[in-house]
Order: sequence, then C-alpha cells, then structure tokens
Amino acid sequence: MPIYLDYQATTPIDPRVRRAMLPYLEEKFGNPHSDGHVFGWEASDAVKSARAKVAELINADDDEVVFTSGATESCNLAIRGLVKADTESRNRIVTVATEHPAVLETVKDLQRSRFDTVILPVERDGLVNLSVLKDALDDKTLIVSVMAANNEIGVIQPIEKIAEICHSVGAIFHTDATQAVGRIDVDVENWGVDLLSMSAHKVYGPKGIGALYIRSGVKVDPIITGGMQEFGLRSGTVPTALVVGFGEACELANYEFANDARRIDSLTKQLYCCLEKRFPNLQLFGHTEKRIAGNLNVGLLGLSAQYIVKKVSNRIAISTGSACSSAIYEPSRVLIALGYSREVAETGIRISLGRFTTSQEIETASVVLSELNDTV
Repeated sequence: MPIYLDYQATTPIDPRVRRAMLPYLEEKFGNPHSDGHVFGWEASDAVKSARAKVAELINADDDEVVFTSGATESCNLAIRGLVKADTESRNRIVTVATEHPAVLETVKDLQRSRFDTVILPVERDGLVNLSVLKDALDDKTLIVSVMAANNEIGVIQPIEKIAEICHSVGAIFHTDATQAVGRIDVDVENWGVDLLSMSAHKVYGPKGIGALYIRSGVKVDPIITGGMQEFGLRSGTVPTALVVGFGEACELANYEFANDARRIDSLTKQLYCCLEKRFPNLQLFGHTEKRIAGNLNVGLLGLSAQYIVKKVSNRIAISTGSACSSAIYEPSRVLIALGYSREVAETGIRISLGRFTTSQEIETASVVLSELNDTV
C-alpha cells in the first residue's frame, strides 16, 4: 500500500476508537431512545458520555452539542436552521470565497430566495481582511460563516476577532471548524462563536457522524423533522456506535493534540525543506505561519497537480485539493480565490500529515517527490 499523506481528506480510525465502538456494534446494540429496558439504557448512557467528551474538547456545555451525520449537515443546520428561526427580518448572509462547498453552496441556494448574500475575497495568504469584513456587515446581517482552518491550504483565520466584529452588529457567527478540531486548541468560549461545525472522521473517528455546537440562547430550527431527537433539532435514531467513536476520538484529541501537533509540524518542516532544496521554484500556498500543523499545499511549477498525483499514486497518496469536490478535476477554486492564475492553480497539490505519519514515511515521500524534479 502507498504511504498515506491525505489526512485532511480523512483520517484512519484510531485503534482505541475502534475498540470503544465494537461493543455497540455487537452485544450493546440497543436503541438509545428506548427507555423501557436495559438495552436502551446502556445505549443512552453511552451517548450521554460521548456527548460530554465532544463538548469538553471544545469547552462547551453538553446540551450545546447536537449530533449530525457530519460537518456538511452541521453547516446546513447552522445556516438554514438559523434562517428558518429568524424573526428579526435580517436578510444578509456573509461568507468567504475559500469556504467549503457545504457553506458556499448553501449560501448560494439561499440567495435564490429573499437573502442578500456577500462572498468576501481573501488576501493572497488566504486570510480574511478584517476591514473588508467589517464594511460588509450592517444591522441587516443575520449570519457570518468563516472557516476556522481551511481544508486545502490549512490557513487559520483570526476567529476571535471575526466574532467580535460580527457581534458588534448583532450578527450570529458560525465557523466550520472541521479541519481545526483535534489539530489546534478550539475553545468556543474564548473564540466567542455562536455555531461551530465538526466531523468525527477528521479527528481519527468514524465517518457518518458529526456535531453542531449551538451556543445557549441561539435559536435554530430543525431542517430534518421526525421523532424530535437531539433536543428536537435533528430527528432520526442516534447511531450509538458512531457517537461512541466520536466521543472517544475527541477524548484522545483532548489529551494528545498538542503533542501530535508538535511532532507533525516537525515532520512537515522536514518534508518542506527537502522539497525546497529539490525544487527552486517551489510555491507554498497560504500563510507561511498561520496554518495547521501537517498541511503543505505546494505547487511544483511546470508540473500539473493531476500529473503529480497520478505519477506517485502507487507510492504515496496525496491530493489535488478538496476530496469533497474532486470528482471532476478543476483548478483549485481556493487557489484561484487567493489570486493565482489558472495555470499556477493547476500545480497545487495538498500533502497532509497526521497522527500515524512516521519519519521513515516522510523520508520515503521526499525521495519519491524529488524524483519528479527530473521531469520538470
């Protein structure tokens, strides 16, 4: 198997997470909403415990965490749910050009109704210009959505400052923190966010489960109706095993992310230094320092990303950008939003390291990628 260096697309399940999940896939199979027998009670207790672990990781209260099927649903619930609940007739929605499609496509869809939507540009380094943001907001702004850490270039936005600007006009602030949770310190109180989306499979948990943090007092209406589970905000039977896995993954992240980040950052710098020596025209996309550990989005100018990814696919697994929108190849819209030409954007490859990446793997990856120098 090739070396896996696509941790921003998804992470492998940590073996400890898998072990925690197994009983709830086998003998502890009860429905957590069945309150008349022990099978339901033990499942319900497991969900309650997992919810507490997720909440603890982001410094939230347990009842502020709503389980969903993943970050895409969380983003939709945050934005569409707030729109449904709005009684103040605010009609402006503001977001950023480098957001994940889960946000951008939702905002564009709402533009077809009564909403005035604003999609802000970013600076060359991927950061939001706070003055531009401030000028875009008024007393008609309902919600602002800005990703905490970008899924392609790893850039970390100044979330606290953005929250302050939003609240100065009475707007609700949502952040898609899918790439941030488990990689940096995410604290909803310090950040001042009102809504926060996250997903288990980006933090060494299972696919198919995520959560939306909803600050107490923020009114959101459900977008999926039925049995009124999850505080009436997300109907459907809560998948106990997935929730348990999510909780275990969050508990592990709570204790290990700082050490993980230091080790991963060191390996990332090791790989980047090697590439920089081998490719004099190497282009690093995004802010050089304000980015999550483990992200390298680089262009080997003269080589298309598609060519590189295919050429090395038998030995290392990397990507051309977001795995969520890569069925049809196009130059990265994120790199285009940074102001790069189509030609340069077509060279961008995303290399992302994680918890299980080893120094030996980075040495091998360096050799494999360096061999591309002969084809430039």
